[in-house]
Amino acid sequence: MADQATSSLPIVGFIGLGIMGRPMALNLLRAGYPLVVYDVVPAALEPLTAAGAVAEASPAALARAVDVVVLCLPDSPDVEAAMTGSEGVLAGAARGQIIVDMSTISPVTARALAAQAAEVGAILLDAPVSGGQTGAVAGTLSIMVGGDAAALDTVRPILEVMGKTIVHLGDSGAGQVAKACNQIVIAVTIEAVAEAMVLAAKAGVDPAKVREVLLGGYAYSRVLEGHGERFLTRNFTPGFRTRLQTKDLNIGLEAGRAYGAPLPATALVQQLYGALMARGDSELDHAALVTVLEELAAVTVGEPAS
Repeated sequence: MADQATSSLPIVGFIGLGIMGRPMALNLLRAGYPLVVYDVVPAALEPLTAAGAVAEASPAALARAVDVVVLCLPDSPDVEAAMTGSEGVLAGAARGQIIVDMSTISPVTARALAAQAAEVGAILLDAPVSGGQTGAVAGTLSIMVGGDAAALDTVRPILEVMGKTIVHLGDSGAGQVAKACNQIVIAVTIEAVAEAMVLAAKAGVDPAKVREVLLGGYAYSRVLEGHGERFLTRNFTPGFRTRLQTKDLNIGLEAGRAYGAPLPATALVQQLYGALMARGDSELDHAALVTVLEELAAVTVGEPAS
């Protein structure tokens, strides 16, 4: 574990510097935390090292150089690869070291990795986030935490740099269950808003005006506000990619099967996202789901912004 004598703040290691991880890590640097970084894509390190972070050659080397490890990776296999093996985090972790996984992965995987961490004396918290790239940049993410409550208290100041709402949900895996619930609500709501706006367009009623009046009533949601605007302006530049939304819905469905919870609407929306993926649009923002319904209805909700 790193020597803290030269700093009043713990040294943080950050693994995964993509759309979400990069701004989260930059916020830690701006808050004064000494930062060590690792990513499988060397170019992803450059904005962080230019801002003052130190790069390490492997997750194990990073773990040995820091007090707290943070991961923000795309999927369960990515986290497993970073955590296990001869050069994984657990190979370099010290007894009592806290590892915070802010990725969105399977609750089953999260619990298995927490057990593996415990075998080497480390503590793994699952702490997936909601709020998208905008929340990551602003440091206003909602963070859903599963695992040891005392460990959360220790790293809470670090999480407060990246998030505004931090809730302890329960034992290991509970944070990932909450994130699966979050993704179900978002995806099903995107589909509902898309259906409503496609219906308006097909019936000859201005979808923009329908959205405007719905925003003032009980149907208001952030999805209607933000994604509804994307539908109208045809802005499908990724803030959250379709392939990741599809992955998250698969996690939700797997959790439903594992715990015996029927998720019929989730299954339907997952199939619609599957159609979007099959069309070759996996890198578009998940708001592009509206285009599948537009194609079925032979209508377009909006036009590109001028």
